[in-house]
Amino acid sequence: MPTPTSSRSTLGVAPAGRAAATPIAFVRAIVAAYTRYGLNPAGALRQAQIAPQRLHEIDGHITAAQFEALSAHAMQELDDEALGWFGRRLPWGSYGMLSRASVTAPTLGVALKRWCRQHRLLTDDVLLHLESDTTRATLRIEERRALGELREFCLVTLLRYLHGFACWAIDSRIALARVDFPFAAPAHASVYPLLFPGPVRFGAGAAGFRFDAQYLALPLVRDEVATRAMLQRALPLVVLQYRRDRLLLQQVRQALAAHPAQTRNADDLAALLHMSARTLHRHLHDEGASLQALKDEVRCERARALLQRSARPVKQVAAATGFRNEKSFIRAFRQWTGMSPGEFRAGLGR
Repeated sequence: MPTPTSSRSTLGVAPAGRAAATPIAFVRAIVAAYTRYGLNPAGALRQAQIAPQRLHEIDGHITAAQFEALSAHAMQELDDEALGWFGRRLPWGSYGMLSRASVTAPTLGVALKRWCRQHRLLTDDVLLHLESDTTRATLRIEERRALGELREFCLVTLLRYLHGFACWAIDSRIALARVDFPFAAPAHASVYPLLFPGPVRFGAGAAGFRFDAQYLALPLVRDEVATRAMLQRALPLVVLQYRRDRLLLQQVRQALAAHPAQTRNADDLAALLHMSARTLHRHLHDEGASLQALKDEVRCERARALLQRSARPVKQVAAATGFRNEKSFIRAFRQWTGMSPGEFRAGLGR
């Protein structure tokens, strides 16, 4: 997929296996930019090894590498990294400037606010907004003028830029709770799950995506050297999607604690976290953790709290922590703490 931050590419899609998955519709959008500037796209198409007749394919696809070559050539030839989206050109290096200005921020939240604010120096045709509360953060695009036939390409790419930069800056996969677009599902809607790691909704009021607000507090881990290397060739940053999620363990613990009845198995827990059970297990393995160990940790914390703060019988505490009978709870509690629930309570009174 594209690199969100570099001036080298925009929206290539590379699924596992590197099959051609980038829609020809995105190629036609770049050709439309050439038309807008009165220039011939033949050189860019030739550079990307895309035959002109392929532009007429209804459901055609090219590879991410082809799209990177096409967009990089077009951005330089048109001297417009926005590829015709806005009322004025964004000269080559514009998004690299945003990356450098944002990467010195202490946290992701500050970095994204800088990105949104400084994007206004490039254009006011669209405004980028970061909004958050204690649980959810939302990046939203406000359209200030009609974007015409390039609307989809513009909105999708801007969100890819923001999400890609955020993941790269904190070295973490950022799952998206929801991705919104203010247009009907296009013919190539099947590609959107490859572009965005979260459920996509078409026909929304505005383009944007939502994610866990806790990511905003994470510190950035990149410096100028890393930024320079990324800007030279950032395609792999998006093609090779991040396996690591620096908040995953915390999110799993919170889900287990807040929804005990809905997280009895991996499938239900994964659904709450907007991923497959297989992906959940793989990410936990990458973090050196297991679902059973996290379940035990959360159960133990809840059991200790109930034993300490209430006078509930042990049988009720067992049921409240997800055990079917008192005997199995007592056995598990002894494994966790080295003592029985009764011994734990007796020790509190010493």
